Amino acid sequence: MSSRAHRSARHGRRSRRGLRIPVIAAGVATVAALGAAWAGTQALRSPGSTAASAAASASASVEAQSRTELAPGTVFVPPADPSSAPATPSASAPAPPAEARGSAGASPSPAGSKPGPAAAAPAAKREPAASAPKTTAKAAFAPGYDSAADGQQALDAALRAAAADGKQVLLDFGANWCGNCKAADKVFGQPATNALLNDSYHLVKIDIGSQNSANFSILRKYSSGGGSYKMPVLIVLSPPGTVRTDTHQSGNPALTADGLGSFLRQWS
Repeated sequence: MSSRAHRSARHGRRSRRGLRIPVIAAGVATVAALGAAWAGTQALRSPGSTAASAAASASASVEAQSRTELAPGTVFVPPADPSSAPATPSASAPAPPAEARGSAGASPSPAGSKPGPAAAAPAAKREPAASAPKTTAKAAFAPGYDSAADGQQALDAALRAAAADGKQVLLDFGANWCGNCKAADKVFGQPATNALLNDSYHLVKIDIGSQNSANFSILRKYSSGGGSYKMPVLIVLSPPGTVRTDTHQSGNPALTADGLGSFLRQWS
């Protein structure tokens, strides 16, 4: 009896061990499957976010490096943000002329009605008295750059004046802390150079030293690209607003009476 009992006990222990092994193996397989699924999810999520963060950090480092390595008299202008471009307005049908609106709203005259009285003859026009010829007052040159001025409004006014008198528009982008801009201002204020300005140009001075994004947009519109600009940036526009020359592309003339005078005479 004792030997049978021992054999039964040993058989029971082996059966229990046989049951434990599949359970443990199943648990290990489940943990491994969960780990693989988690790793796959992370792999799917990480490339986009990693690429975006890497691009952002690379852009920030390039911009920071550009700002810290600027030469004296230059300013960093970031490139335009495509997402900030204004939407193109949809075209709408033009309004009918006033005469058409008036005739459409008027009721027809009944048949057989008598015409109204004839209009009186216009009075004779008086000839204007002869006046003295007009003299164009020369504007005094104002050095420096007004950081509070509306650059676009000043540019629009200059283009309107140029369309009326045929002069060119000279855009002068600079900063009050820029030594080259101060040197150019001294020459522009000299009588001979100032006479050239007044005779042939409408001068618009636009501040880009105070990081004004609106003024940066004007600069990018007439001088393509972005990055480092050596100041002053002088751009000559024709009366219709076409760029004739841009010193960001061609290089500045000598900031002397001869250099700036030759530049003004060339593009007048």
